[in-house]
Amino acid sequence: MLGGTRVALAANAHRRARISVRSRTRLVLLALPFVILAAVGISWLVLGPGWDLLLLMAIGPAVAAGVGALLYTLAAAVAAIAESVAFTVGLPPASHRPAQIMLLAVAGVTVAGVQTARSRRRRDRELADTRLVADVAQRALMRPVPARVGPVGLSVRYLSAASGARVGGDLYEVVATPHGSRLIIGDVEGKGLAAVASAAGVLGVFREAAYEERGLAAIAARIETSLGRQLGEEQFVTAILAEIGPAGDKIELLSCGHPEPLLLRQGQARFIGSQEGSLPLGLGQLADLPRSPTIIAFEPGDQLLFYTDGATEARNKAGQFFLLAGSAAVRSPPDPATLVDRLSDEVIRHVGHAPEDDVALLLAYRDAA
Repeated sequence: MLGGTRVALAANAHRRARISVRSRTRLVLLALPFVILAAVGISWLVLGPGWDLLLLMAIGPAVAAGVGALLYTLAAAVAAIAESVAFTVGLPPASHRPAQIMLLAVAGVTVAGVQTARSRRRRDRELADTRLVADVAQRALMRPVPARVGPVGLSVRYLSAASGARVGGDLYEVVATPHGSRLIIGDVEGKGLAAVASAAGVLGVFREAAYEERGLAAIAARIETSLGRQLGEEQFVTAILAEIGPAGDKIELLSCGHPEPLLLRQGQARFIGSQEGSLPLGLGQLADLPRSPTIIAFEPGDQLLFYTDGATEARNKAGQFFLLAGSAAVRSPPDPATLVDRLSDEVIRHVGHAPEDDVALLLAYRDAA
C-alpha cells in the first residue's frame, strides 16, 4: 500500500512540474507586450525624442493580439497610447507629429488585433468543443486504466498523431476477470476514422471475451472472427494479449504480430517473447501453426512495458529511429510512476514535434520488495 502511495505521489509531482513549466511560459508571454512598451519608453528617455521611437509602441498591441484575448489586446493598446501621450506632453508642437503617427499606427494595429483576437477566440471555442467530443470518444473507446490490479501497478500514456484529437488507431484495455487480470494493447493498420472504428470493434470483443474465455488464445480467436466480418482483405490489427496471475508473480503473453514488450529488471532491459508464427489479428488463417503463449516470471521491482510501433519507429530529422531500450527514461533509476510520461516526452523531443504515428505506452510493474 505504501509503495502504491509513493508511486501516486511521484506521478502527481511529475504532472504538477509539467503544468508549472507551462504556466510560467504562459506568464512570460502575457508579460511580453508590456515589457516591450517599457523597453521602448526607457529607450525614449535615454536617447531622446529625436529617434522617433514612439512608433515602436505599436509592437506592444500587435504582440498582445497574438498571445491574449480581446480585453488583453485593448489593455495593451491603452497602455501604448497612455505612454505616448505622457511622453509627448510638454514637447514643442513640432514634436507631436511622431506621436500622432504612433496613435494612428496603434489604432490600426488594435483594430486588426481585435479581429485577430475574436477569430482566435472562435477557433479556441471550436477546438475546445472538438476536444470535448474527443474526450468523450476516448472514454467510451479506451476507458481509464485502473492504477492497480492486485499487487501489480499500471500506468498508461497515449499520444495521437491526429491534430487536435486524442484518439486514433492504437488501442489498450485492462479488465479484471475471474480468470485473472487481462490486458490488450494493439495497433490498427491504417489511420483516421476507419482505424478508430476498427479499434472500437477490437476493444468491444475483447471486453466480452476476456470475461467469458478461459485462455488468451480463445480471446484472440474471438477477436479474429469478429474482424473477419469488419476488415478488408489487406487490413489487420497487431496486438499483444496478457494475463496477470492472481499473485502477480507471473504474466502470460500472447503476441499477434505485435512488437515484443520490454522487461526492465535490476537495471537491465530486454525484449520478451517470440514473433515466430505470430501473425496479426485478421491474418491468423495464413499461419501454419497456432499462436503459442509465453509465460514469464514477474518479480518484485520488475517493470513490463507494452507499446505500439509509433514509439520504436519514431524518427528524428536525421532519419534515426528512437531507441526504446536505450532511452534515457528506461536507463534512469527505476521510477514506474513517471516512466510512461518521461518516455513519451522523450519520443517527442527525439522527433522534434508531435509524433507522426499514434503512440500507446502501457506499463505493468511490481513494487520493490
